[in-house]
Amino acid sequence: MDYKSTLNLPKTEFPMKANLPQKEPIILEQWRKMKIYHQLRQLRSGNPKYVLHDGPPYANGEVHLGTAFNKVLKDIIVKSKSMQGFDSPYVPGWDCHGMPIEHQVIKNLRKEKKQVSQVELRQLCRKYAAKYQAIQSEQFQRLGVLGDWDNPYLTMVPHYEAKIVEIFIQLAKKGYIYRGLKPIHWCTECKTALAEAEVEYSDHTSPSIYVKFKLKSVPWHPGDELARHIGKEPVYVIIWTTTPWTLPANVAIAFNPNEEYAVVRAKGENYIIAKALVETAMQSMHIKDYGILGTISGNKFERLKAEHPLHQGDSLCVLADYVKMDTGTGCVHTAPGHGQEDYITGEKYGLPILSPVDDSGVFTKEAGQWHGQKVFAANKLIIECLKRQGLLLYSDTISHAYPHCWRCKHPLIFRATRQWFFDVDKHNLRTRALSEIDRVRWIPEWGHDKIHNLVAGRPDWCLSRQRAWGVPIPALYCEHCAHGWLPLEHIDTLLSLIDKEGVDVWFSKEIEDLFPNGVQCPKCNSKKLKKETDILDVWFDSGVSWAAVLQERPQLGFPCEIYLEAGDQHRGWFQVSLLPAVALENQAPYHICITHGLILDAEGKKMSKSAGNVISPQELIDQYGADVIRLWFASGDYTTDIYLSNEILTPLVEAYRKIRNTMRFILGNLYDFNPDKNAVTYHQLLAIDHWALHQLQKLIAECTDGYNQFEFHRVYQALYTFCTVEMSAFYLDILKDRLYTSKSESIERRAAQTVLYEIGLAMVKLMAPILSYTAEEIWPFLKQKEPSVHLTTMPTVNQMYLNQDLEREWAGLIQIRTEVAKALEVARKEKQIGHSLDAKVKLSVADKTLIQLLTKYEEHLASIFIVSQVTLDVKERLPADRMIEVQVAPADGKKCDRCWNYSVTVGENKAHPTVCARCAQVITG
Repeated sequence: MDYKSTLNLPKTEFPMKANLPQKEPIILEQWRKMKIYHQLRQLRSGNPKYVLHDGPPYANGEVHLGTAFNKVLKDIIVKSKSMQGFDSPYVPGWDCHGMPIEHQVIKNLRKEKKQVSQVELRQLCRKYAAKYQAIQSEQFQRLGVLGDWDNPYLTMVPHYEAKIVEIFIQLAKKGYIYRGLKPIHWCTECKTALAEAEVEYSDHTSPSIYVKFKLKSVPWHPGDELARHIGKEPVYVIIWTTTPWTLPANVAIAFNPNEEYAVVRAKGENYIIAKALVETAMQSMHIKDYGILGTISGNKFERLKAEHPLHQGDSLCVLADYVKMDTGTGCVHTAPGHGQEDYITGEKYGLPILSPVDDSGVFTKEAGQWHGQKVFAANKLIIECLKRQGLLLYSDTISHAYPHCWRCKHPLIFRATRQWFFDVDKHNLRTRALSEIDRVRWIPEWGHDKIHNLVAGRPDWCLSRQRAWGVPIPALYCEHCAHGWLPLEHIDTLLSLIDKEGVDVWFSKEIEDLFPNGVQCPKCNSKKLKKETDILDVWFDSGVSWAAVLQERPQLGFPCEIYLEAGDQHRGWFQVSLLPAVALENQAPYHICITHGLILDAEGKKMSKSAGNVISPQELIDQYGADVIRLWFASGDYTTDIYLSNEILTPLVEAYRKIRNTMRFILGNLYDFNPDKNAVTYHQLLAIDHWALHQLQKLIAECTDGYNQFEFHRVYQALYTFCTVEMSAFYLDILKDRLYTSKSESIERRAAQTVLYEIGLAMVKLMAPILSYTAEEIWPFLKQKEPSVHLTTMPTVNQMYLNQDLEREWAGLIQIRTEVAKALEVARKEKQIGHSLDAKVKLSVADKTLIQLLTKYEEHLASIFIVSQVTLDVKERLPADRMIEVQVAPADGKKCDRCWNYSVTVGENKAHPTVCARCAQVITG
């Protein structure tokens, strides 16, 4: 007889091979047809809200791995919260204005760019952004991200643009916006101002020079000891700088009033250097022979004058607490037109703000003999000039971190220009923002200190950009007196026009159309006006999304629960959203800010086109499928940088396979199980089933906490360990005999199926936020009423299934099982047995606790160890280092043709002489 046909072998159409690249698009199309996102919104309507607000990616080029990483992390949060019963909508957004898009469009125009008007250029930019927004939308959806893809927010749609201008005007009305001449980061290649968030620091080689400024008078009296030493000899203040090109704009030298300054005799001359820096300065200048003639307090230098080394003017000696004693000479070259701290000192002392440099980084006529020179090229000429005059004490080069443009990667300059600024200290805004930072939960915790320090030390926000593609600053200028202002009382018509037609009206319509009620210069009453040509910093566009999206869409709400972005957004989106929100709403727009790391290649290098190490998400999806990529994103600690290589992905592919195959085993053994008809009660389950359900509750608790703490690697690790350790290596391995050989309708088999069903149902829900496609593929096999796993709720811990005493007992049994497995392996190597079912195990035990445990489970030990027989041998004592002794021998009886166990009952049934009594009973009924 073919006894195989009498076994309950697994049957399922759920395939072992995933074929994710082919299968996932089919599931995605199903989601679209059933409008799963909208079904989910209706299902959760009225429930407590949990809103993650999407930081908009830039609509320029296809999705890269970093953006894919960001979107998947957000999707895991949104899905997990939705499955916990929250109304958790997700509205994706795109940042659509800005220089990179404009730069690419101009590049594509080639020779025709000179023939294109600003309005035409803006239309081309809009078309370009729309193209890539649509491409990215498809790519994000292919990653399995659910959201309101039909109604995203775009910073270039008219209503959003109107909101940008409206928020800007609200800030202006409250006094936060002003126009001033201040030094800002300036890119001479892009010819525009940059905000802090657009500045990158890279290594740069600069000149390192020590320059002599001759004092016109000295800070000591004629009768002092220093006067006797020096007499009428000249005294030089020594400054150190790495930007010689800023010396033409020098107007002062800053001293620290709280430090002592030394008069140093060297090279036959007298130098003023901070006492604390004399030794290091002399070493840096390779001066070995020197001596200190005396010291004098820094505050004695205030308002003395020194001869300017490059022209006939003077350099005023001033005091400043920011002068540090870590590098240089403690005497700081001060040019208010080329430095933020210099500018503050200049305001304090009423110094002129000189910035004789144009938009291209070329010296203007104000620079005198340097007129027409590029500033960086002028460094060498200025050094040669100082040398000729005998005022260059020492010259070298230095490699250091220097600000560069985030777009073109060229070094920046600090340059004073008239720009529009957001005053971060108005109405105590900085202090209020810092208080909100303290209130927000930062994940990881170091994010708090990072943004706190950035906000505490940041300058006013420069909002002007000298570009074409963006939201214009709605300012007017008088052609008669050159006064510039914001016509705040006449703004309503403009806002209405923008809301209907978009901000292109600013460039296409006349002033009379934009301000039909009439507007004139508030200073001279002239009506000869012109419009501002600068646009708003594109960071302002995304920074007001809390107003344009959260406050505008009823399904969302302000403030939201979470912002989640990469670590560079403490300087960027986290901060630019915080400042206007606190200014106008007196609170941060978020309760939680989560930071993720970057994606690096196998060698730890940042991926970039220039390095040739870029891998596109689509390339990985085509090879592995989106779910494997999602699993990779979730498997590590995303708050640090994560690495990508074939060696890293291969174990993830294997991990995915083990999770999938565990689910396949479960589904394969549920083919004839109806939970409504065939499930048994808890008290009908076997002890090992109780243990399995206890382990399941631990899995549910760990995954739930992992999702709640946004620690998705814990969810992955818990699922993987549960599948490989508790299930495949133990419970499912032991269960096979009961599932396959028991009578199909028996309590024993139905008990096993009842537990498998609960485990399968819980696992598919727990994995759904991460393995979204695979969970959906599994879902129909569990025969639930909901059409999608994503429309269900997460499992919760069933307290009835928790049993700590049981877990302790089974921990002991598992430990003994490990010892038995070792002994079986030895017997296998010694050719005593082949399969473990060929064995009989004898356990010698002396410990009373172990004897009690093994006696309690004696009838189940053979199935637990997967052997044919187990006998207990109670001893009075064992060797001191042994709790138990395991002996392996060939099993008694013959091998059953049906269950493969050895039994002395094989042959007792004459109708079925090759099977054991248990199997014969099952066959004959």
